[in-house]
Amino acid sequence: MVLRHSLDENPDGSMFLFPSVHGGRLSADAGQYLVAKYVAMAREKCPSLAKKRVTPHVLRHTAAMELLQAGVDRALIAIWLGHESLETTQVYLDANLTQKEEILAKTRPVQGKLKRYQPGDRLLNFLTNL
Repeated sequence: MVLRHSLDENPDGSMFLFPSVHGGRLSADAGQYLVAKYVAMAREKCPSLAKKRVTPHVLRHTAAMELLQAGVDRALIAIWLGHESLETTQVYLDANLTQKEEILAKTRPVQGKLKRYQPGDRLLNFLTNL
């Protein structure tokens, strides 16, 4: 609703939410500049942002992950991101597994040593022959 209202208020009738000064699509450089500018402003009020890397790509990835966690179908996320195939979108979604591994690496078992699971030959053969 808010986005529709913002688009309706564009004086030049452009369908771009963030148009360039000429009313067209923002260039990648302009998008990066604007993100960096507003992140710098936000860091003044939220110092913890100083330790975070915020880029247009990070914002795009975060939005895709939030959509996935909200139950949005992967195919719709691919369309929203403008990807030609679901495989391209999978790159974003696989990062969730990486994040889980990083979190698990910070934990320790109650008893015993920290050990990474190593599947046996039987399981690997089964998976290879699928």
